[in-house]
Amino acid sequence: MLTILIIAITTIVSIIGFAQHNLFDKARFYPYYIHNNREYWRWISGGFIHADYFHLAVNMLTLFFFGPQLESYFFQIFGLNGEFLYAAMYVIAIPVSSMYSYYRHQNDIGYAAIGASGAVSAILFSFILFDPTSVLRLYFAIPIPAWLFGILYLFYSWSMSKKQLDNIGHDAHFFGALFGIIFTILIKPDILLLFIQHFTGQ
Repeated sequence: MLTILIIAITTIVSIIGFAQHNLFDKARFYPYYIHNNREYWRWISGGFIHADYFHLAVNMLTLFFFGPQLESYFFQIFGLNGEFLYAAMYVIAIPVSSMYSYYRHQNDIGYAAIGASGAVSAILFSFILFDPTSVLRLYFAIPIPAWLFGILYLFYSWSMSKKQLDNIGHDAHFFGALFGIIFTILIKPDILLLFIQHFTGQ
C-alpha cells in the first residue's frame, strides 16, 4: 500500500530529523533560501519532516485513516494507474500547497515551515469528494459529516492564515485542500455529479 509506504518514509525521515538538527534545518521549507540560494529541494523535503512526535502523529494518523480508502477508490477507477495518480497527487501537493507561502515570504529570512499537512489535506479533501456523507471524527472524537467538515476546515484555515496568530501552516492546509479537490476533478470530471448524487440519492 502506497499510504503505508509514505507513512513509513515520512516517519523515518522525521525521527532522524529530530536527532540531527543539521538535516532538519537543511530539509525544512525555507522560502528565503529557495529564492536566494536556489535550494529547490526544500520544496519537497519540507513535507517529510515534522516539529515533534505530536505533529508527526497528527499528520500520519490522518493519512492512515483516509489514505487507504482513497487509494482503493483510485485503484477501482484507474486500475494500476490509480497508484501512480495517488502518489502523484500526494507528492505534487507538497510544493503546490506551499506556493502561496513562498511568494508571501520569499524575502523573509525568519520564515520557515515543515510538515506534510498540505499533502495530507489534499488526500483528505479528495476523499471527501468521493464520500461526502461519511462521518469524520473532529479531534478524533466529535462526529461530523465529511462535507460539513470540509466547509469548516476551509473557512477556518483561510481565516487563521489571514490572522497569523500561531505557527501553524494554515496557508498550506487551505491550498493543499484546494489542490486535492482540483486534482480529483481533473482526473475524474464526473466526480462532481457523483458528489451531488450522494445527497439526492439518484
